[in-house]
Amino acid sequence: MNILITGGAGFIGSHVVRLLVNEYPEYSIFNLDALTYAGNLENLKDIESERNYTFLKADINNAQEISDLFKKYKFTKVIHLAAESHVDRSISDPLIFVKTNVIGTMNLLNAALENWKNDFKDKLFYHISTDEVYGTLGDTGLFTETTAYDPNSPYSASKASSDHFVRAYGETYGLPYIISNCSNNYGPNQFPEKLIPLFINNIVKKKALPVYGDGNYTRDWLYVKDHAIAIDLLLHQGKIKETYNIGGFNEWKNIELVQLLCKIMDRKLNRTDGDSAKLITYVKDRPGHDKRYAIDASKINEELGWKPSVTFEEGLEKTIDWYLSHEEWLDNVTKGKYREYYNKQYK
Repeated sequence: MNILITGGAGFIGSHVVRLLVNEYPEYSIFNLDALTYAGNLENLKDIESERNYTFLKADINNAQEISDLFKKYKFTKVIHLAAESHVDRSISDPLIFVKTNVIGTMNLLNAALENWKNDFKDKLFYHISTDEVYGTLGDTGLFTETTAYDPNSPYSASKASSDHFVRAYGETYGLPYIISNCSNNYGPNQFPEKLIPLFINNIVKKKALPVYGDGNYTRDWLYVKDHAIAIDLLLHQGKIKETYNIGGFNEWKNIELVQLLCKIMDRKLNRTDGDSAKLITYVKDRPGHDKRYAIDASKINEELGWKPSVTFEEGLEKTIDWYLSHEEWLDNVTKGKYREYYNKQYK
C-alpha cells in the first residue's frame, strides 16, 4: 500500500505520518509538503531514516508536479491534510487560502482520478476538514455530520468549498472518498500562531497574552494524538462516501482555557499563582468571529469505537510539558517571518 500524506510536515500531519510509519512497516508512507512557514521537518527527525518513509518536497498548487508524482509512486490512498489553516491569516490574505485549499485540493483530486482510471478497488481519497465549515452555534446544540454548511471566514469558506469538491468527485466520477471534520487540535509540534503554543511561549517570556473580544468564545478541543488515531481508524475502517465528525468532547470558553493554562504554567515555572494571568490582554475582536463550536462525535464513537484517550486537563499538562522540554524547537520556529507577522497581528 502506497499512502500519500499531504502536509505531513505540519502539526497534525507529522503525528499521522509518525503513527503510520511506526505501526505499519509493510506500508510505504510518502510525506508531501511544500515546507511553508508551518511545515517543519524537525517534527519528523525520529523517523526520517525509516525504510518505509519517503519525504517529497512538492506543492499541491503545482498540478503537473502532483500528476507526475502520482504516476511515479502509484499512490493507492491519499490522506489530504495540506492546507492554509489560520483564520487570522485568511482575513489578511484570502486568495492564498483559495489557491491552496481549493485549487490544491482540485489538483490532488484530478491526479487521483487520472491515475486510478475508474479502477477504484482499494483506493481512497481521505480529506481532512474542519468544524468551522458549519458556521457558529448558539448556547446550545452540537454540529453533526448533517449540519448545513454556513462558513463565516475566508478560511472556513475555502475548506467548505474543498469539501464540496471532494463529494462532487465522489458522486460524479465515483471517486472513493471519506471526509472528516475535526474540532480545534492542540498538542506537541503545533506552530505557535495558534492559541495554546502561542500563550505557552508568551508566558515563558512574560509577554502579553492577547485574548480576542471578551474571551467568551467557546471551542471544542481535541488532543492531536487522539486525532491521529481517529484518522488511522477511518483510513482502515471508515465507510466510503461518509463524513465523520471528530471532537474531543471538551468545550471551553477561551478565557477559561487561558486562565487554566496560566495556573498550570505558574506551577510548572515555580511562579506565584496568578502571575501569568496578569499578562492577559484583551484585544480588538477579529471580523466574523464565530461564537461557539461544539462537535457531536457520537458517529465515530458508536460505529468504530473511537473516543479521546485523555481529558483536556491531562492533554494540556502533556502539551505544556512538551513545549517546556523543547525550547530549542520553539525558538527555531518563532524567528523571522513569524515574528514579523506576530508583531503586525497583535501590535
